[in-house]
Amino acid sequence: MAPSLPDDILYMICTQLWHQRDFDTLYHGALAGKQLAVPALTNIYRMHDVSPVTNRGSSDVDMSAQERAKITYKARLNQEEVMTMRWAQLWRTIITSALGKTLFPYTRYIRTLNLEDLEELLQDSKFKNRISSMFFDGELAAHKIQTSGPKNTLRLDPGRTSNTLGEIITTSTPMLEELSGKIENDALLRWIPRTPRLRLLNLWYGGALVGAGPLLRQHCHHFKTLSFWAWDHPEADQKFADFLNEINPQTLESLEIFSVASIGAESFLALSCHRDSLKELKLNSINSTAMHSLHMLAGCTNLATLLLTDATNRSVYLKMAHNEIFVEVVAWLTSCKKLRSVTFRNIRGGQDLLTPILLENGIQLTSLELRGYAMADARDFHQALAHQTSLQELQLQGDSDETGEGVATLVESLSQLVNLTDLRLQDISDYFTDEVLGRLARSLPKLEGWYTSGWGVTDAIWADMAMLKSLRRLDMAALSRFTANGILDFILRLGPGNKGLVLEIMMADVDCDLTETEQTTIRETISAQVDGRFVFQLQRDPDVSEYEAESD
Repeated sequence: MAPSLPDDILYMICTQLWHQRDFDTLYHGALAGKQLAVPALTNIYRMHDVSPVTNRGSSDVDMSAQERAKITYKARLNQEEVMTMRWAQLWRTIITSALGKTLFPYTRYIRTLNLEDLEELLQDSKFKNRISSMFFDGELAAHKIQTSGPKNTLRLDPGRTSNTLGEIITTSTPMLEELSGKIENDALLRWIPRTPRLRLLNLWYGGALVGAGPLLRQHCHHFKTLSFWAWDHPEADQKFADFLNEINPQTLESLEIFSVASIGAESFLALSCHRDSLKELKLNSINSTAMHSLHMLAGCTNLATLLLTDATNRSVYLKMAHNEIFVEVVAWLTSCKKLRSVTFRNIRGGQDLLTPILLENGIQLTSLELRGYAMADARDFHQALAHQTSLQELQLQGDSDETGEGVATLVESLSQLVNLTDLRLQDISDYFTDEVLGRLARSLPKLEGWYTSGWGVTDAIWADMAMLKSLRRLDMAALSRFTANGILDFILRLGPGNKGLVLEIMMADVDCDLTETEQTTIRETISAQVDGRFVFQLQRDPDVSEYEAESD
């Protein structure tokens, strides 16, 4: 008999396979023998939430475009049903494991529990008849919750059923670290004492947190990351402030709110209880009340990541309406010396808040995004960009200006950002010309991804673009007049660093349309040269006049 490896070595090997997300090897390892089954299964269920079969996975992930084109509609439907069956089998195995009905205690290996994925399974159009009957067979039949449907019929209630099944699962998940889903308040209060290793909560409704603070403080000493979708309620600000004050102080490291939440001064002040630990703050759909209260975050100066978004674009313009608050907010922002990533989307006067950050010598940003501003109001902001030479990712979206001065100021600063690897310019670059794009290409040698608009762009840019030896994606959303020969010449100059390049031309002049033969030649050439991909689209339908297109 061949000597076997010690158990600790097998665990180390399986852990490495877990880091690589190598399901196939772990699966076959679990089948190889008893000694390898436990470490292999431990790591398989440790990452069950990213399994290829969750959310039906991707049924054609390993197929070429030609193979996908050959699949009939009926075959695709059958394929999707097979993937849904596997998805259902995975969740049924997890649930029955918690009931002690499986050979191995799979739930004890789980680190991440995403009940939103379970709810999506129960809502899936393929989850009916045969699959639903299989899923709720035997011991799970009693946990199927139904509600009234049309014509006095009964239909499955995915939300309540997922919470009921979550109740079963959490009775035997001692290693659980991350919990996500549309979890009801009373369920969350029962589950927290069962999950002492919990460190992350991702909830649909923030109201589920009411009363959870003391339980997290008592039972979950590793808790540090919180996100929720919405909490639009008159008492949300006070209730959330209570929660922040009730959990262990100086422990919350990351907070993200994805949509509308009625939070403001009370919650921002309570975040000071985590001023030393809080490193990431993302507030989407921020309203005027919250904008008026931003200065209450003055204690949170250890932030590395800050995101503020106004989805309605109706937030107050602080500098114009409340300059005294604006000054306090700027003082807070410039005191955050550890800031590395800042994103402002549709924040009125966002460029005014960002300019002092860019000029602060103690702050070195690596990522910056500003959306929803105008070039005409951003001269100081564009000039200040040149001070942040540490920037690696930059996204700017706003109204451009036909005047050469505004474009020249922006281009001059962009040319100084020599460490940029990803540059996305949307609308703000509408009047960029061949000369401007060529200068940027020569000035930014580390670019790997570049999205830009422009005006009257021609083959004159390709020689400079070919100098970008690390370029992997080029999205040309400029009104362009490229030729097939010009594009092919660019492709033939690409090297090993451009492997996998995606070239998208999205606004080609209708007078410079490429024939199907030319497009096919370009696609074959880029595939052979760098294993890349080519996408081509005209500015408008050539059969529709320009006048008609503008009218539409």
